[in-house]
Amino acid sequence: MPRILRILNRLIIGGPSKNAVYLSRYMQPDFDTLLVIGGKEDHEQDADFLATANNIDPTCIPEMKRPISPYNDWAAYNKLKKLIKEFKPDIVHTHAAKSGALGRLAAKHSNVPVIVHTFHGHIFHSYFNSVKTNFFIRTERYLAGLSDAIVAISDVQKKELSGDFKIAVADKFRVIPLGLDLDNFIINQEEKRNKFRKEFGLDDDTVAIGIIGRLVPIKNHSLFIKGLKYLLDNTTVKIKAFIIGDGESRAAIEKMANDLGINYTRQTDATHPHPLIFTSWRTDIDTICAGLDIIALTSLNEGTPVSLIEAQAAGKPIVSTRVGGIADVVLENKTALLSEITDEKTFSNNLLMLVNDPVLRKKFSNAGKDHVVSKFSYHRLVNDMSSLYHDLLDKKNHRKR
Repeated sequence: MPRILRILNRLIIGGPSKNAVYLSRYMQPDFDTLLVIGGKEDHEQDADFLATANNIDPTCIPEMKRPISPYNDWAAYNKLKKLIKEFKPDIVHTHAAKSGALGRLAAKHSNVPVIVHTFHGHIFHSYFNSVKTNFFIRTERYLAGLSDAIVAISDVQKKELSGDFKIAVADKFRVIPLGLDLDNFIINQEEKRNKFRKEFGLDDDTVAIGIIGRLVPIKNHSLFIKGLKYLLDNTTVKIKAFIIGDGESRAAIEKMANDLGINYTRQTDATHPHPLIFTSWRTDIDTICAGLDIIALTSLNEGTPVSLIEAQAAGKPIVSTRVGGIADVVLENKTALLSEITDEKTFSNNLLMLVNDPVLRKKFSNAGKDHVVSKFSYHRLVNDMSSLYHDLLDKKNHRKR
């Protein structure tokens, strides 16, 4: 049985964690997998519950953290080399940037037969200044040379990585979209919807709009706040907006809401009379999706946003910016209305259109479920990844002969 050492930056709420955990669980017993994770930042919400629910017991290297630190990075690199020596993997598969750098270097210097890396997103625009961005691009080009294959999670991402940023030649990439367990977003919808709306005192005729994810600059929550202000000024429909998640931008987002005259409450408040609610982190995203009527995303850069896959599985129409792999996740004008990241007017009007038109919301809802269930199930993910692993191992064994 081939052995896989799977290395993930950190086990926090989000798509990369689900991807790594589902692969670790569902590729067994054909592949013996050890999942290795790094340490999370203080403002991030861990996803230990996800590993527990899937009977995965990750090995943690706390020094493997997101910020660059010569001391921690060297310690993490040496611990990875020690793990590789003990576990003797046939394949090291890294996920995301920091683990991708340390893991591939450790694998190469330990003579691991096959090295694979997955880009869940990238940091080549909208994150850093040009000097830092160029450094990261050059680093990834070098690391690509150590890799037997690179997994992109969408066709758009592959085009960006191979064509725009020249990380590696196109033939080194394999497009394998995320695969998720979407059952919880489909079953017991009415019960979950009633539970969520009762929690926040929502009337049946209140249209609930939510945005789900980390509160960090790249997620561009200011666009959501501006869109909410536009709705409050331009519709007579009762609306309630939810910001689900937390992070370093929380205070700035709250200040912007105050500056625009948007009153808000927090989840811990006894009542919620105002149009905006900050829920902080929640793990019951299936219940939240059931309770919402529209789900938004405002990011400046995205790989494959899990929140939009889960939203469509729950039958929710989407309003989003048109960035990264989003166009591969939604069906524009069938399950989602999209706008450019600089087009505040169109984003706001898209929100208004769905708020005012329940027939359009229902039409988008019906189209979303079939689309994502067929394209983003974990069954498809496991089959695709298994095929890649066997291809790479066969090529390696053929060269030995």
